[in-house]
Parts: sequence; C-alpha cells; structure tokens
Amino acid sequence: MKKVLTVTDHNRDVSGYRYIYPVVSRRAGGVSIGINLNVNNACNWRCIYCNVPNLTRGAPPPIDLALLEKELRAFLDNILHGDFMQRQVSPSDRQLKDIAFSGNGEPTSTPEFPLIVRLVTQILKELNLLGSIKIRLITNGSMMHKPAVLSSIEQLAEINGEVWFKLDAGTQAGIARINDVNIDPSRHLQRLRQCAHACPTFIQTCVFALDGAAPSEQEIEAYLMQVAQVKDVIQGIHLYGIARQSMQVEAPRLTQLPAEWLNALAKRITSLGIFVQVSP
Repeated sequence: MKKVLTVTDHNRDVSGYRYIYPVVSRRAGGVSIGINLNVNNACNWRCIYCNVPNLTRGAPPPIDLALLEKELRAFLDNILHGDFMQRQVSPSDRQLKDIAFSGNGEPTSTPEFPLIVRLVTQILKELNLLGSIKIRLITNGSMMHKPAVLSSIEQLAEINGEVWFKLDAGTQAGIARINDVNIDPSRHLQRLRQCAHACPTFIQTCVFALDGAAPSEQEIEAYLMQVAQVKDVIQGIHLYGIARQSMQVEAPRLTQLPAEWLNALAKRITSLGIFVQVSP
C-alpha cells in the first residue's frame, strides 16, 4: 500500500536513503527535501518536544559526501522526472518548496557542513534549480559563533537561502526547561544577530502546554522583550504548536495549545512590528 506523506509524519526512513528524506512541511507549504546529517540521532540540545526517537547528546558521525550526493541527485530526479509526487503526496501539496538542512540533530555541528552547502549549490546549478527553490537551514543557532559556519550562512544567502533559528523562550530557566541546555539568552541573541546579518533569518518558536499549563505571563513578556531586541534584523517569526508526537520522556506532559492562544500571542508579537506566521 502506498504511503501518503502528511504534516504529522516526518519519518526520515520513508525514502530508504541514509541522508535524504521527504516531508510535507506545513510551514514551508509543500514538499521539503530534508538533508539529515545527524543519522546517529545525536544533538547538542534535547528539546522536550523533539520527535526524534532514541535522541542522544553528541555530534554526527563523519559524512559520506559521495553517498549524500548520489542520494540527493537520485531523489531530485524522482521528483522532477519520476512519479514520487503522484504516489506519495496529496494533490494540494505537490510543490517542491525547499531543500532543508534539518533531520535528527543540529546540522551545523558536522565539520563537513561548509562542504555540503557547496555540494548542494553545485547540484542545483546543474539542474537549473538554483534560485527557484529555497535552501533552508533549520538550526538551534548554537554554532553561529564559528567562522566556518557563518561563512556557510553567507553562502546560503547567495543561493536563495534562509535560516530558521530556534528561540523557544526568553529566560535562561525557560530555555533550560524546554531545550535542556544552559545558555545565556543574551549570548543566544548575539548569535542570532550574527546569523541574520549573514542571511535572511526567521525565528522559529514552538509553544505548548507543559503539565497542562501554558507559558506564564512572565515567560511571555521575557520572550517578547527578546524578540523586540532583534526585530530590526530578522524577517519574522514562525510560531508553531506541536503537531507530531514527542519521543522524549516528557511526552506525556506536553499538550497542544488552542489556535486561539497562539493567535493571541501572534497579535502581541505583531504589535511590536514583527511579521508572524502561525502554524497551530
């Protein structure tokens, strides 16, 4: 039986490849080709809403660049000239929207990331796709202080690139609770500024109820204060709820917030002069 992709199923194994996987992205608005560099399910953060099973702390293994190139070329050929869209995508979603560095961990934590950006650039150029689709980096932003990473972000900007940079809370305690890392919010905002100066950047913020309680007014005000500080450099904010099942131990404690709650928060963000896209 054929399997039709949905926004609630981001199974990395559906393609049968090691590094390349397709998803229907509600935020991108169609088919996204994911590049998963963290095939060992290792990440330097551990977000409690993450849907990666058996998530561990760490960095990805060495990348087989030849295999990644082979898989990306084959999958793009299937989308452009094969029957993938007809077999596995609903008619309303049959649009190739982007290639996204995402997957099962932080993509910029691999030393090969700059090489992979150049590889993707070359393949898209050969297929006359360069500039016609977005190249997105979905990141927690933790590596943006590294010169090699920032240089790659600048290259993304040259090829119709875009960064989605994670900011789920405005306080150190809130970040620790949601992302399970101990970082200074001001330093994270500094990395965000560096990224946004290098390439068009959206903040991505996941909101949900924890133990039945929505984020407190104190947390919301701290978050609004943070995003107000960078409104001059960001393109906007992707505000989204949890659409897929968390695979972390906190999963039973997480529930979706009503669309009305997200829209009310979006209205407060918009009042700051920031564009917001809401995906309940």
